[in-house]
Amino acid sequence: MNVLFVYYLPSGGVETLNRQRSAALKNRGISCHFLYYQNKRTLINDHGALTFITNSDEEIKRIIMKGKYKAIIITSDYRGLPRFRKLGYEGIIVFEIQGLGTTETARTEIQKAIPLIASYADGILVSKTPHILNILKDYDKTPPIFILNNCFNPDTFRYNPESQRQMDGSPIIAWIGRIEENKNWREFLQIGHKLITELNPKIRLFMFEDPTLSVPEERQLFNEMADSLQLRTSLTTLANVPHNEMADYLSLIGDSGGLLCSTSNTESFGYAIVEAMCCLCPVVSTKSDGVVNSIIHNETGKYYNIGNVEEAFNQCKELMVDKDLRKHIQYTAHKHINRHFSTSVYSQHFYQMIKNLSRNN
Repeated sequence: MNVLFVYYLPSGGVETLNRQRSAALKNRGISCHFLYYQNKRTLINDHGALTFITNSDEEIKRIIMKGKYKAIIITSDYRGLPRFRKLGYEGIIVFEIQGLGTTETARTEIQKAIPLIASYADGILVSKTPHILNILKDYDKTPPIFILNNCFNPDTFRYNPESQRQMDGSPIIAWIGRIEENKNWREFLQIGHKLITELNPKIRLFMFEDPTLSVPEERQLFNEMADSLQLRTSLTTLANVPHNEMADYLSLIGDSGGLLCSTSNTESFGYAIVEAMCCLCPVVSTKSDGVVNSIIHNETGKYYNIGNVEEAFNQCKELMVDKDLRKHIQYTAHKHINRHFSTSVYSQHFYQMIKNLSRNN
């Protein structure tokens, strides 16, 4: 069985999900192919499968005809639903909801999407994201909705003990995202500044980002704030780090005595958090909806209330100072990922979704 996954560009959480499910579904006899409309960087992480980059109707039609796909999964691009039908595809189309920004943005986008979903899609696929599920409850004229947690294989992305060799005694506070409003980079800079000035002046801030996804105006504001807080000597920005190197970085961050600080307004899943947990890098996060599947406060990570820099500082401080709590969270989080984001469960449920939709197609 061939399945085509469609998304805007190979970046962020959707790209991570695609690579994870490529391997998971292969074990179930499903051959995954991937189509991205554009690529804004030289690196494309290995998907272990055919990966196309094109936004040409003629080329997409050729891909569809040659691939003989049992199903096409279109992620976020609801305008693409009629497009693929017009290009001649008559099989199963599933609209997948990932991301969509803040709750308000997601509500607006889903409202615009529903007429196209109702007309052109056979099903909706969504992870266990509370705000998305609540929005979908407002609509009754939708195709079947399939709720399936994103998958992750901790055996292929894991802690590297050799990272300790690179340590210099400075705790690292990390942030992963894009320099844009929803990822709330301003709050991270404020938290980092407070940790450096009030807890440990040796703390280093690592910000992992994809600069191709930020706008010049936001970048300028970022630079101005970093300068005003006098963070330049403590701050390192790392752009488009290859995925196969991120496990080493996250292992190093955990071993340094630091942590990952996630400041997002809204997350549909939060792959960066899951990846950090697999590398024994503890996490402090806003309670940004989708992360409730991975973070249990003081068990698998820590929460703070968004906008409360003082509370974020205290949660980070406790995680860095209380060694027993830190160790408990590190190992409980790792076990949690193994238990709840199984690739075998994902592949089983995905296969059943396609099977169910086939009966009506």
